[in-house]
Amino acid sequence: MFNKAALSSYKFPCANVITLFQMLSSSLILYALRRRRIISFTVRDSHTVVKHTTNLVPFKTVLHCTPVALSYLLYMLVSMESIRGISVPMYTTLRRTTVFFTMLAEYFLTGKKHSSYVVTCVGIIILGAFVAGARDLSFDYYSYTIVLVSNITTAVYLACIANIGESSGLNSFGLMWCNGIICTPILLLWTAFSGDLEATINFPYLYTAGFQAVIFLSCVLAFLLNYCVFLNTTINSALTQTVCGNLKDFFTVGFGWIVFRELPFDLLNVVGQCVGFLGSGLYAYCKLKGI
Repeated sequence: MFNKAALSSYKFPCANVITLFQMLSSSLILYALRRRRIISFTVRDSHTVVKHTTNLVPFKTVLHCTPVALSYLLYMLVSMESIRGISVPMYTTLRRTTVFFTMLAEYFLTGKKHSSYVVTCVGIIILGAFVAGARDLSFDYYSYTIVLVSNITTAVYLACIANIGESSGLNSFGLMWCNGIICTPILLLWTAFSGDLEATINFPYLYTAGFQAVIFLSCVLAFLLNYCVFLNTTINSALTQTVCGNLKDFFTVGFGWIVFRELPFDLLNVVGQCVGFLGSGLYAYCKLKGI
């Protein structure tokens, strides 16, 4: 919601700079918490942080996490661009098709298969997404294509977390730290050479309290969101994270209609949203029952 406010309401032209701000703030928060021994970066130190030194992640481990970091960078850049030209309700609707791509990514990267019940639930979620978007009056080929590309990058990113997270010995904070120290320099050079940093300096609303509050809240919530994504994906699975993420859509769709007023009320859209939520609920039931 705050990303959408910056890009659409304030017409901020540099989505990559928002990603850079989020990654810089995340790295600074993690570094401060680790230096004060409030958190650890490895699984074995998770319950004994104060007894260990404040050493950070070894370079060899950082290199091991490169696929996660690069897939995360691609996921963030594409996701930030995908929300620019599409309404919030339709964005969240199309994002539900990520579950299909996540199943494919898990199968090809980790060889994981799912039961017929889980596949059926995923099919219901995708059906709801197509029903909801059937009469979208704001249809835009470019925006819809970018969202689908974003879904693919998200699936690869989550599958990489599930695959590499276990073998790296890092916990969620450690994986986030590796993401930051790999991706931030790349993104900083990218925005510098592309002219985004100069455009940001010349942005007319840069020093207004409202815009700064939006960016600050975007960075804070991005940190919390990324931690929850890493934690849920490593404890459960990439597909579970994708499906459980749909639960937030109930609130996101409502806020999108109320705050941005971009999508006219349409009964077919509401039916599609309900079908998608039904699929998410059935998936949760299947996982709880172990089927």
